[in-house]
Amino acid sequence: MSAESYEAVIGLEVHTHLLTKSKLFCGCSTAFGAGPNENVCPVCMAMPGVLPVLNRHAVELAIRMGIAAHCEIAPYSIFDRKSYFYPDLPKAYQISQYELPLCKGGYIDLPPGEDGSPRRVRLVRIHMEEDAGKNIHVEGASLVDFNRSGVPLVEIVSEPDIRSAEEAVAYLRELHSTLRYVEASDAKMAEGGLRCDVNVSVRPKGSTTYGTKTEIKNLNSFRFVEKAIDYEVKRQIDVIESGGRVPQETHLWDPVKEVTRPMRSKEFANDYRYFPEPDLPPLRIPPDLIEAIKASMPELASTKRTHYLRDFGLNEYEAHVLTEDKDLAVYFERTLAAGLSNRRAAANWVMTEVLRLVNESGKPITEFTVSPEETGTLLKSVETAAISLNAAKTAFGAMHKSGKGAAATIAELGLAQVSDEAAIGATIDKVLASESAKVAEYRGGRDKLFGFFVGQVMKAMGGKGNPKLVNEILRAKLAG
Repeated sequence: MSAESYEAVIGLEVHTHLLTKSKLFCGCSTAFGAGPNENVCPVCMAMPGVLPVLNRHAVELAIRMGIAAHCEIAPYSIFDRKSYFYPDLPKAYQISQYELPLCKGGYIDLPPGEDGSPRRVRLVRIHMEEDAGKNIHVEGASLVDFNRSGVPLVEIVSEPDIRSAEEAVAYLRELHSTLRYVEASDAKMAEGGLRCDVNVSVRPKGSTTYGTKTEIKNLNSFRFVEKAIDYEVKRQIDVIESGGRVPQETHLWDPVKEVTRPMRSKEFANDYRYFPEPDLPPLRIPPDLIEAIKASMPELASTKRTHYLRDFGLNEYEAHVLTEDKDLAVYFERTLAAGLSNRRAAANWVMTEVLRLVNESGKPITEFTVSPEETGTLLKSVETAAISLNAAKTAFGAMHKSGKGAAATIAELGLAQVSDEAAIGATIDKVLASESAKVAEYRGGRDKLFGFFVGQVMKAMGGKGNPKLVNEILRAKLAG
């Protein structure tokens, strides 16, 4: 069979740090960037005789994510010990949840595909657990930094509903956006705040039987997820087509050679010897706490997207780009607060001019040098014909470099548009007088010369003439 005769079956296990100041079972800081083993204590280092104390705020954030993902919030759940030995796990077990997780079921809706059809990825569960430390390999030595040990996580486990690398990335982006909107996590992938394990198998199209899956561990960028899935799907198809069998293994992604490499045979649940954590009582969630968290939930990206489509007149693409990142949506809405009537023009400006300079700076939009209020003031000047669109682009670049406001920059650069009809008329008279031959040609039927006259007038006015008035007055004078 050809590669086109197979389909991929993909499920994701996403681990993300919860946005707490202290760890899941102790008071140590979760701040990123501290020196090695600075944020540790006897509890997260698993010293003899210590006991865990559950972080209430972490539980509330996990519930918030569960609500956003349409999960059933369990009124009764328990923590379990997941036993395995690894240098970055000081207890030789991880406190996690298994049989009775905090959040069950649920789903994440993706933006429509190219054919416009809706896409939904079902969830198995969202459960809480503590993070492990970090192994660091340098100059032939292996070191362990336990700062991350005990940082609160949620693991979000999807059903195998995903059928392509593109769809997996779309799911991850939607999940990333949701986590940030509900402020459950900052989901900073570069800092290890969001990591993804991908389960991949292939099967003949039309089959309902799952193939043998490979798990690809610890992917920490959208690009790596896409590349790893595409490679693994092709690898498995090649194995099957050559008469071989795909073994159930855990792989690692090699970002340099862009291949997956076997790490170990894939574990099963019973390999971890799960049993209830004896040092923590069952977690009971009262209904009034769930209702209080629901009442405090912020607007989600999906709701905001519908609002932009319905009330702002944006298309699907524009609404998706502007709502995917919460900080970008906030910037856009604060820009509109200047009283802009052309919301699509403002959306286009934010998606092009603003994002171009933000991306060039390498900094988040929250640190962008031009405030949304000043961007709104600049665009309002375009709407009122105080400046031209090209002049606005010139001013915006200058504002980005200087940090000055729109009004000051327009005045400093002399970008104000001339809307005085008498001044425009006088300039047109001079241009027409100097181009009498072409005026005769125009009046003889060469309508295409109109653009030439507009260009000459704008050149004579240093590009500052109000284009609308220039066109109106010029047309009247040529007709006369």
